[in-house]
Amino acid sequence: MKKMAAVARALTIAVVSLLWLAGCRKDAAPRQLPLIFAHNQKSVLNPYSYGSHAFKEKIGEISGGTISVECMNGTLAEDEDELVKKMQMGAASIVVVSPGFMASLGIPEVDMLSLPYLFESADHWKKNVDGQFGKELSEIVRERSGNHFRILGYWSASVRNYYGKKAVRAPEDLAGLRIRTQPSTPQMQFWKGCGAEPSVIPWSEMEKSLEKELIDAAENDYTNILLNGHHKMRNGTFISETNHDFTTRFLLMDGALYDSLSAQQKAWIDEAAQYATELERERAFEMESISKWQVTEDGATITERNEVDIGKFTAIAVPIQDDFAERTGTERLLRMVRGTK
Repeated sequence: MKKMAAVARALTIAVVSLLWLAGCRKDAAPRQLPLIFAHNQKSVLNPYSYGSHAFKEKIGEISGGTISVECMNGTLAEDEDELVKKMQMGAASIVVVSPGFMASLGIPEVDMLSLPYLFESADHWKKNVDGQFGKELSEIVRERSGNHFRILGYWSASVRNYYGKKAVRAPEDLAGLRIRTQPSTPQMQFWKGCGAEPSVIPWSEMEKSLEKELIDAAENDYTNILLNGHHKMRNGTFISETNHDFTTRFLLMDGALYDSLSAQQKAWIDEAAQYATELERERAFEMESISKWQVTEDGATITERNEVDIGKFTAIAVPIQDDFAERTGTERLLRMVRGTK
């Protein structure tokens, strides 16, 4: 299967390169470079959708229409692992995915971004991913993946909170609750440390899992809770602002495809990616407050951040951070984050 994917990927890159070579002949009209931009969220109101369309418009403008983008809003795949496979096989050019899947591919360092309470605020998160920390992590990903994955930008879905069938104010309130978590070892360690029973469930199965009460709780940002209607389900109506994860998502492109392009094309892609990243982040945090208001209007019960014992949750998270850094050799990166003010 890996061999077939590699062959398909190589053929896609070769075809793209040939099209551009043909378009660069003096007697030939400029050819379009078609790109497919995919993420797993179906709602056009989602920040990922907003960001992908911003990328499409910007690159169309600066490239004079020679680079075209087709945006796939949750239609290519709803599961991020499948999106990555599609990119590797050439069915997608750029994808938005969580870092967790890379840990299973032999790049455990990226799971640092899933560490609970690693970032203190949105500003703290931005300073780190846009600074030396983000640059070094991007290079680790590029090298360790054999250039399969090139990070074009760090996107966000604002901050994640607990939601479930009852309110939570301290870790002891989670005892025995079946909670859906992200496919991340640190995340599962954290929720288990709080006394809950963590379970990894694909995003595409979340609605069914809540409806059938196969889980008692989950965790996500206000916008995703709202757009998917999870707050209207019995096991999702209580939201507690644990603020445990300032979400990081990778804007990824196939490294070999990127390297096959001309310097001008790369510059266009980099510029459009930076532009889209800034707008996507703005949209994500703007929608956080709007979505919070709407879920409250819809009847959800909110436990505000100042009512949650963040200190107790952090006390569980810090040893998990230290253990992770020691196991993965990322102590310096962890000190870098903690030292950023």
